Amino acid sequence: MSYRADKIMALTGAELNNRTTKGLENIFKRILKNGMHGLCFSPYEEGQKPGDQITEGQIRRRMKIIKPYTKWIRSFSCTDGNELIPVIAKEFGIKTLVGAWLGNDADINRKEIAGLIELAKQGYVDIAAVGNEVMYRGDLTEEELLTFIYEVKEKISNIPVGYVDAYYEFTQRPNITEACDIILANCYPYWEGCSNEYALIYMKDMFNQALKAANGKKVIISETGWPSEGEGLNGALPSYENAMKYFINAQQWSKQDNIDIFYFSSFDESWKVGDEGDVGAFWGVWDKDEVPKFYRKSLALK
Repeated sequence: MSYRADKIMALTGAELNNRTTKGLENIFKRILKNGMHGLCFSPYEEGQKPGDQITEGQIRRRMKIIKPYTKWIRSFSCTDGNELIPVIAKEFGIKTLVGAWLGNDADINRKEIAGLIELAKQGYVDIAAVGNEVMYRGDLTEEELLTFIYEVKEKISNIPVGYVDAYYEFTQRPNITEACDIILANCYPYWEGCSNEYALIYMKDMFNQALKAANGKKVIISETGWPSEGEGLNGALPSYENAMKYFINAQQWSKQDNIDIFYFSSFDESWKVGDEGDVGAFWGVWDKDEVPKFYRKSLALK
């Protein structure tokens, strides 16, 4: 028998329900300071949205903020200034999961793919993601997406290439799973109406479904998170405390079981309200003004 109390983590996560708000803030602060595997990088300032040109200055400012807390960043596009994100990340010593955003505009798709290939050839890409939730949105056919994936694999054969989508898509679409070198699965208990109390075990099940479909390939959780404000979805309730609890449990599981997670997201972005309702604006670890959300000013990181 080799009982190790320090290695035990309940299926539903750490015992957080009886913690005061200040207690949760203290745990959150400690975990954030210890660092995480990855963050989804949010470049858009208040009043901006995808399609707007983002500047080198705003990327550098935000990269400087997150640098102490993450080993990797994930970007979502290779156009409109987003192509600078992996370049600047490398200057800061951060590894990169770089995405080409594919949709229903053929001209934009060609620019995105060309941008991803060029960034990879220049050494700015550690993992390449060809598309994000394209199957979920129905923007392309499976055959069209596969053509893009195989094109990128042919052009940058020395870099792992994958595709990002909801975990269940990799079970339902074996041809896409086969095409990927690495499986990039979005796992959101929140968006399936799971209560915060059971969210970690729900995410573990999502991950294991992707792992089974992957058939031995590495699986990375390319997005997961919990909103701090908003209306809620069935049993999934956004709140300041629930967002902290989810972050704490996700990061502790990531370290204990060596699961690579890109947490969504670094900064609140108001433009997401249009796609997701009022919760869309509140997924960040930092708020839209780049102020840390989950500990009081008296607990601010030094």
